[in-house]
Amino acid sequence: MNVAARIENFAPVGPEALEASIQSAKRALLADGKADGHWCFELEADTTIPAEYVLMRHFRAEPVAEELERKIAVYLRRMQGGHGGWPLFQDGAFNISASVKAYFALKMIGDDVDAPHMVRAREAILAHGGAATSNVFTRALLALYGEIPWRGVPVMPVEIMLLPRWFPFHLDKISYWGRTVLVPLLVLMTKRPQARNPKGVRIQELFTTPPEEVKVWPKGEHQTWPWAHLFGEIDKLLRLVEPHMPKRSREYSVQLAERWTTERLNGVDGLGAIFPAMVNSLLMYDALGIAETDQRVKDARESIERLLVVGETEAYCQPCVSPVWDTSLVAHALLETGGEDARERARAACDWLAPLQVLDVKGDWAAQRPDLRPGGWAFQYANAYYPDVDDTAVVATAMDRLTSAEEKKPYAERIARAKEWIVGMQSKNGGWGAFDADNAYHYLNHIPFADHGALLDPPTVDVSARCVSMLAQLGDKVETSDCLKRGVDYIIREQEKDGSWFGRWGANYVYGAWSALCALNAAGLPHSHESYRRAVSWLVAIQNPDGGWGEDLSSYKMDYKGYEPAPSTSSQTAWAILGLMAAGEVDHPAVARGVAYLQATQAEHGLWDEPRFTATGFPRVFYLRYHGYRRFFPLWALARYRNLLQTNSKAVTVGL
Repeated sequence: MNVAARIENFAPVGPEALEASIQSAKRALLADGKADGHWCFELEADTTIPAEYVLMRHFRAEPVAEELERKIAVYLRRMQGGHGGWPLFQDGAFNISASVKAYFALKMIGDDVDAPHMVRAREAILAHGGAATSNVFTRALLALYGEIPWRGVPVMPVEIMLLPRWFPFHLDKISYWGRTVLVPLLVLMTKRPQARNPKGVRIQELFTTPPEEVKVWPKGEHQTWPWAHLFGEIDKLLRLVEPHMPKRSREYSVQLAERWTTERLNGVDGLGAIFPAMVNSLLMYDALGIAETDQRVKDARESIERLLVVGETEAYCQPCVSPVWDTSLVAHALLETGGEDARERARAACDWLAPLQVLDVKGDWAAQRPDLRPGGWAFQYANAYYPDVDDTAVVATAMDRLTSAEEKKPYAERIARAKEWIVGMQSKNGGWGAFDADNAYHYLNHIPFADHGALLDPPTVDVSARCVSMLAQLGDKVETSDCLKRGVDYIIREQEKDGSWFGRWGANYVYGAWSALCALNAAGLPHSHESYRRAVSWLVAIQNPDGGWGEDLSSYKMDYKGYEPAPSTSSQTAWAILGLMAAGEVDHPAVARGVAYLQATQAEHGLWDEPRFTATGFPRVFYLRYHGYRRFFPLWALARYRNLLQTNSKAVTVGL
């Protein structure tokens, strides 16, 4: 009998069977932990990252790593879609930029251009307008390889480094990822080094028109009149002026960019601790003629190598690593699961997390909040300039939950500093962004360089919900805390007409609904409030026939008109169940059916198999597959269901 049939004819999961599922998942999760108390699961993006890794090596003429490249090629071939190109997520639509990079990397590795998979890829790329229709970052890579002229890339003069803060464009006005990627790229766009490319591999066959004859380069679908036209005219003017910039100010600007990058280089954890910024910093040092023996170069190169995941048959490169996020969420799942073994491992997790709190570095966020003391956690092992609000709230709530009933409070000072920082990072509209406050200069997403539409870090519901959950769990009340009240009001105000909430960092409205419902419940909003009723109705309405929930990443499309059915996943099902329980619906049949789905799809190893991407880097541009989500979110949901059934109030009493 298949899963769908088992669920449609389901009987409520009995206590013994439920407990067996919980214990099996707990054992598997505990076995995944590191000896020092933390967890760090693979973080997979689309094929652009491993493709760029290969191209980076050949750009620098590094010795060919034949076995590594062979394994990366196997991975790239496996990820090719039925449409002939490469998508941004499993089973997704053709994406021109991902396809161009994957094809280029495979050809660089040595795949025959007449091989069937290369022919299919080439035909698909040409059918979609050719490589000239790629996004800005891909065109910048192609320009560095000499495949297109530099006029195919929007002008971004390095003199940006000299602009005052009051100017309409300034580094402080864009997101942390925008800054860390852009600053070293400014040097590359100024110096215009050419790839060494010892094999002499070219991809001119991917253009429908010779690149030097292309007159109009594409812009993002979000870029509309009048901003796009205005910035397009400014780009034309800059193109005329840029070659005549004074040499002295140009060289000084290059020095400022190098100094800015080096100050934030972050050792072997890399600039911004994200792959694109790491690669740009390494290539910047190359372009400036800095020797391979220089510690900056060695650190920049090592940071990239640490992102590799090499298996027996395949290899790929991660966009970053997620140990703090993984460890803090595992701690929550273990505390929900209960048992002395789980509790002690949660304590070890909090002990591991504690010293990673950033208490002595005022990062870029301080440009907006100069008088605020630091107190956040970063997403990665180290990223002191860029702690994030989301991780900080999740860590603090885990520490508080672990010790709330204990006499000793070893994390009290850290929790207090985290709260102080999060309160200080609230934006004017009552919400929170991930890394900066009031980063909402939306006109900047219309500059030609921002064709990806992800240049900013404005407040979002999911991050704001985590902050509200933390404040409420720590004892703040809407009646006495203006910060909490403004956060709750923001979440209620942002609810969609259908009852859902947009999910910026997870897929998508299911993720947003889970986050928001947990926050509103923690803040004490009565379950009779219409926000709950509308959200519950929406979640129940979109439940799949198999009992699970699923939402495709195409839901981020510009013309989204409402939920479209997608295959169920374990993580999204867990979010929906957790959200419904936070709304006071533990006895709703939809919850029981969701629990039955999770139990029916649990594998013999105790966990769940989830090949689909369920997380978001940048909507419509970059998506993620957290390999940990299928490990801890279903366990969390099953354990909470068990716990609530055993209580009289059946109310969730913690923030998450």
